[in-house]
Amino acid sequence: MNKPNIHQPLVLGIESSCDETGVGIVRGTTLLTNTVSSSMDEHVRFGGVIPEIASRAHLDAFVPTLQEALHEAGVTLEDIDAIAVTSGPGLAGALMVGVCAAKALAVATGKPLYAINHLVAHVGVGLLDGKPAAGNPDGGAPAGGGAAGLAGAGLAVAGLGADGLAVAGLGADGRLPENLGALLVSGGHTEILRIRRITDDVEMLGSTIDDAAGEAYDKVARLLGLGYPGGPAIDKLAKQGNAKAIRFPRGLTQPKYMGTEEEPGPHRYDWSFSGLKTAVARCVEQFEARGEDVPVADIAAAFQEAVVDVITSKAILACRENGITELLLGGGVAANSRLRELTGQRCNAAGITLHVPPLSLCTDNGAMVAALGAQLVMAGIDPSGVAFAPDSSLPVTTVSV
Repeated sequence: MNKPNIHQPLVLGIESSCDETGVGIVRGTTLLTNTVSSSMDEHVRFGGVIPEIASRAHLDAFVPTLQEALHEAGVTLEDIDAIAVTSGPGLAGALMVGVCAAKALAVATGKPLYAINHLVAHVGVGLLDGKPAAGNPDGGAPAGGGAAGLAGAGLAVAGLGADGLAVAGLGADGRLPENLGALLVSGGHTEILRIRRITDDVEMLGSTIDDAAGEAYDKVARLLGLGYPGGPAIDKLAKQGNAKAIRFPRGLTQPKYMGTEEEPGPHRYDWSFSGLKTAVARCVEQFEARGEDVPVADIAAAFQEAVVDVITSKAILACRENGITELLLGGGVAANSRLRELTGQRCNAAGITLHVPPLSLCTDNGAMVAALGAQLVMAGIDPSGVAFAPDSSLPVTTVSV
């Protein structure tokens, strides 16, 4: 097996945990390419991701995506120093496609292989220098959202790029700042993490105990007849509604769950969105039972406010009580304009610096996998070999297998 360049390793990252086939290439902390093929359109008629369809789409997309990434980066497989692949958490079949592809490449090329944690990779992307991926410029933030809007409001957002987006660049010389936390919000995950060392010391402070935030968006969008994916549709419609027209519950905020800082309750930093989803369903049923028009825009706005209110309030609480002074917002739902806005406002009020990667690096991608892989190589962590298996429930405390 070839020994990787430990100082500025050229790392190929492979992501296949859900419905995106991602291949990214980085040199140290410099992003060379971020190539993604999504099968989202194939899932629209089902209203959600179908694991078997996603797995087959990965099989079809992997080789063309790999070839495009190598071409955009201007490198060959021979040039690569190491390969990194998402080994979990995620959909079992989808993970297996990416892991088998990575193992085949590692055996064929003799390159060391690192099996890494998908969630920690969302944080690792924060160490990239923020240059746009070759041939894949960031499409920009939604109207009213993104770093440009946050900066214009005087909020604490770090690393603004020339395009007005917040670039990742969390620390100087490729080092994460001390007292760093990460708020990851996506279709499959909602967590608040404390990052002491990205290569081997990550602690989960809180997470959802049922639906992830993005999953709740998809289910509520279906109730409102807005289609899939639900996040962008609700975010757009919410701008036309009155978020105060209906008060929806904020899960796990009662004293018996919260407790106090001295005597924390069982779910002080945790979230629950299943009750909120049910409340929306009952609300729609009541309007229909009375023969009234369902105020879809108001419901969308009120639902979104309930989600982002409880996410941000608990995240800030976790930061304050655990000495976290810098927060990375990541995951696909980080594209939500209201989540970005309220997170920025509350971080600013609490004296916490908010870092928001470009939108193309918030969603699942191979660049984040390569970025974390490069950190493992530079830290001298041993590669995983090829004997490991994908783990759909890999705990966030396991950075690499």
